[in-house]
Amino acid sequence: MITTAIFPSRYVQGSNAIKLLGEELSRLGRKALVIIDPVIFGQFQPLIEEFTAGKVEVYLQGFGGECCNGEIDKHISTATSYQVDLIVGVGGGKTIDTAKATAHHLKLPVAIVPTIASTDAPCSALSVIYTPEGLWERYLVLPRNPDLVLVDTSIIAQAPVRFLVSGMGDALATWFEAEDCQIKRAKNMTGRMGPITAFSLAHLCYETLLEYGVHAKTACEQNVVTPALERVVEANTLLSGLGFESGGLAAAHAIHNGFTVLAETKKFWHGEKVAFGVLAMLILTDRPSAVIDRVFSFCESVGLPTTLADLGLEGVSRDRLFLAAQQACSAGETIYNEPCEITPESVLAALCTADAEGKRLRQL
Repeated sequence: MITTAIFPSRYVQGSNAIKLLGEELSRLGRKALVIIDPVIFGQFQPLIEEFTAGKVEVYLQGFGGECCNGEIDKHISTATSYQVDLIVGVGGGKTIDTAKATAHHLKLPVAIVPTIASTDAPCSALSVIYTPEGLWERYLVLPRNPDLVLVDTSIIAQAPVRFLVSGMGDALATWFEAEDCQIKRAKNMTGRMGPITAFSLAHLCYETLLEYGVHAKTACEQNVVTPALERVVEANTLLSGLGFESGGLAAAHAIHNGFTVLAETKKFWHGEKVAFGVLAMLILTDRPSAVIDRVFSFCESVGLPTTLADLGLEGVSRDRLFLAAQQACSAGETIYNEPCEITPESVLAALCTADAEGKRLRQL
């Protein structure tokens, strides 16, 4: 049996790592298009210009808000007109995915500078493509991982704590999805089964979250960098990225994709929806009650959703929730990596039961 794992070429993390941006980018090119989340454009423009001066020529362009085909085409056009030899993505998950897709179409290296630790997108050879309205459309599997991921934890610590917590929700899925892929011998994002390295990293991600998650949240609330915050940022970004990509995806992310058909969930972050997907997945796959209790307790302790109401779906009808279950079971979805029978009806049952369990535990 052939197994395959993939990794980013270079990962840099630490407080004030942004000061190394020019040095690190100069390894990859001399002229860069920097795609920046518009919310942080004004804050980061002077930093980027200061720390790349004399090392890399930069052209800054704002991200439009959705990782969709039209947005990607816009950046391809700009990069072509400036004849850049490097693409840089600065911001959150959708900005990052857009930068990766742009670089892919232009066959250029890509550097990623996440400003929040809300997803495992920075390290992966994957872009999630949505419609302009924000509905999940497809996964764009890229031929290689980012050439550089630079994470400044002092910047992460200044972001609203909800982003860090959302990242924990995304990372929480890593071990359970990888474990089920391992049991079923399902393919990872390379189209082959992952090696034991991937499953070990996925499990380390899970244990790091449960050990340090609450303390990392506390540090972020105080806008300070502590060892716990460093560990959780690494779990959210590197361990989760390596674990999901080389271990494999399963039900939790498919359920997230299902939730995108319900307009009420649009205002919630990727990791928040994935976290509830994990809870439903644990029930769907008949995990031991001790595991279910541990994960529900963790989610409550850091503020991740444990009921449908936490995702804006209080009082949602079974018929509408069934639409999300059907979407999660679309042909080709990662939910079929689960080592159990999968139907929209079984997914609906898991969603309803997870919601009821979340409500029950809050009353204890």
